[in-house]
Amino acid sequence: MHEKHIRRAIQLAAENAGQGRGGPFGAVVVRDGQIVAEGVNLVTSKLDPTAHAEVMAIRAACAKLGVFELRGCTIYSSCEPCPMCLAAIYWARLDALYFAASREDASAAGFDDGFLYEQIPLPASARSLRSEQLLAGESGVPFAIWRANPAKIAY
Repeated sequence: MHEKHIRRAIQLAAENAGQGRGGPFGAVVVRDGQIVAEGVNLVTSKLDPTAHAEVMAIRAACAKLGVFELRGCTIYSSCEPCPMCLAAIYWARLDALYFAASREDASAAGFDDGFLYEQIPLPASARSLRSEQLLAGESGVPFAIWRANPAKIAY
């Protein structure tokens, strides 16, 4: 069963690479053995740096199922997800991730996420992207409102 779905993700990636709509990446979200949604990398055609295959598949699956979490679902990706996609997979609460190519394979093709993996664990002040906290004293107001709202939907 896993091989069938990972092959579909690889097929989507290959088709997308040939069509030139974005990078050579594909992903499928599966529930109960059935594909719920598919996604391909559309970064260049949508002019959206977040339009990675996994994110597109997650967005489509959530829309189709009418949910904001994908518990009970599995994602199959043609390649080991980048840090952004991996975070999206965790936020979506998917049960499992299966991938084909490694991040080293992606790097050899010109998609090097190594820099991101190095930057993420650093303290904000040590990252190459200038990052500094402002108005820390005022930043708690939205959280206080959230905590006090009895109609909030926790996630």
